[in-house]
Amino acid sequence: MFMKKQLLLGLVGIAMLGLAACGQQTKADDNTVKVGVLQLIDQTALTDARKGFEEELAKAGYKGSKIKIDYVNAQGDQANLKTMSEQLAKDKNDVNLAIATPAAQALQKGDPDTPMVFTAVTDPKYAGLVDNLKAPSKNATGVVDMVDIPQQIQYMHHLFPKAKTVGMLYNAAEQNSIVQVKAATKAAKKLGLKVVKRTVASTNDVQSATEALAGLSDVIYAPTDNTVAAAMATVGKVSLAKKVPVVPAASTMVQDGGVANIGINYKDLGKQTAKLAIQIIKGKKVKDLAVEKPAKVTVIKNEKMMKAFGITDADTKQ
Repeated sequence: MFMKKQLLLGLVGIAMLGLAACGQQTKADDNTVKVGVLQLIDQTALTDARKGFEEELAKAGYKGSKIKIDYVNAQGDQANLKTMSEQLAKDKNDVNLAIATPAAQALQKGDPDTPMVFTAVTDPKYAGLVDNLKAPSKNATGVVDMVDIPQQIQYMHHLFPKAKTVGMLYNAAEQNSIVQVKAATKAAKKLGLKVVKRTVASTNDVQSATEALAGLSDVIYAPTDNTVAAAMATVGKVSLAKKVPVVPAASTMVQDGGVANIGINYKDLGKQTAKLAIQIIKGKKVKDLAVEKPAKVTVIKNEKMMKAFGITDADTKQ
């Protein structure tokens, strides 16, 4: 009888320890920050922004068991954006990150209840992501990648003063590109330059569109367009073959096949966005976090392409 009693007490003790362990595990899980990440497509700028975002979170102590990152990539497919946004909504994350305008639009629609930060978005107000940049009211804030486009066009004109016709290459389905091309066209015409345009629907169109544009232009300007950026290596090859320089808006696009321009570092952009996410994780309300501009803008150069087009002083700008 005594042995049975002791055995029973032992089993009860083990069970209680098991329950306690489960309780501790649940508590640990409760303390794990859950972050959803929706990236539009594989291209250097967007991937750099994501890496910068994760690095800044880790620097703030959100790493290992303290964070769970649910990363999904739509590979440029609208149907994927919708499905993945809905899946992230089911995950009940503490905060979501959207990388690029279409990803942010899809995520805001598919998961409006989870606080969202966006990055690599050109004009969040035009895209319908916010009503007020200083006091966002749609549960979304972030960091834009818009650089002073008239300044970029002026810089392009400084690099290639003999150019009379500017070609513009972009995807007309990307709202961020439309905004940039409109501003770039206005700036170019103020300088007395003629503007010709070619649009692409997918990366499969980029080579033929670039070749056509090179036949009509003295220099090509490419905005921070996700489709063009994903095929920038192809643009660079056409640029060299046709001897027509390309001046892209994004730093990564310069590195992947452009000559030079005034731009931003996308990893830094991701880090800046992470600082907003950290404030949300710590309890700050989205409406109290204004949309931010890039903290730093610099001259980005591609030495190989500069040499190919006879540019020796890309640091000098007007």
